[in-house]
Amino acid sequence: MKLRAAVPVAVGIFLMFALPAFAATQKPAASKSAAKPAAPKTAAVPAAPVDSLTRMERAVAKDSTNFDNLYELGVLYLDRERTPEATRVLEKAVSIRPNDLKALVNLGAAHDAVGNGAVAQGYYRKALAVSPGDSVATCRLASSLYAQQNYNESIGLLRKLIVDKPRSHCAYFTLGVAFADAGLYRDAIRSWQKVVEYAPESAEAVSARESIEVLSKYLTGQVGQ
Repeated sequence: MKLRAAVPVAVGIFLMFALPAFAATQKPAASKSAAKPAAPKTAAVPAAPVDSLTRMERAVAKDSTNFDNLYELGVLYLDRERTPEATRVLEKAVSIRPNDLKALVNLGAAHDAVGNGAVAQGYYRKALAVSPGDSVATCRLASSLYAQQNYNESIGLLRKLIVDKPRSHCAYFTLGVAFADAGLYRDAIRSWQKVVEYAPESAEAVSARESIEVLSKYLTGQVGQ
């Protein structure tokens, strides 16, 4: 019996290079003197804050050639699963800086999100040409290849990454997903334990802990049968 659907993980979590957002500041309006006696003052109602997405949309509308703003807006769109907008903005960013590692990886992630695996892989490979052996680009490429059932190349990339960078938690996470998908649950658990050990605060570690718990309960139940 195989437990394909019981593992709460997603192949290749998006690892975004999100930039910090800063709250917009509001200046109080200047007061005017009145000829009549002033009415009793009431508490001022603060203006509604401008969220980071709206702020960046306005910044890009004002200047569509600013790479940093384009990149941050693209990441914000990805965070909100607004993939077509993310793709459009990140493509503009890449046209300005064709060799920016983060922009290339996130543009690949945007294409992967809508099933354009071949296009996504092209951007990951460009990122790796810029920064050979980069962990994030390699893991994203491996995840994309695995999703298209190109298992040999995917696993080969992950194993090489682990040899070159033994503490690459994204490689262990993705390898664990592959093991679980193949029904190799103990191997999956061992891989995810490495994720928790090497990057305990990461998003992958959260998913890894949940998956370890599910598989451990399943394997314990198997033994008891």
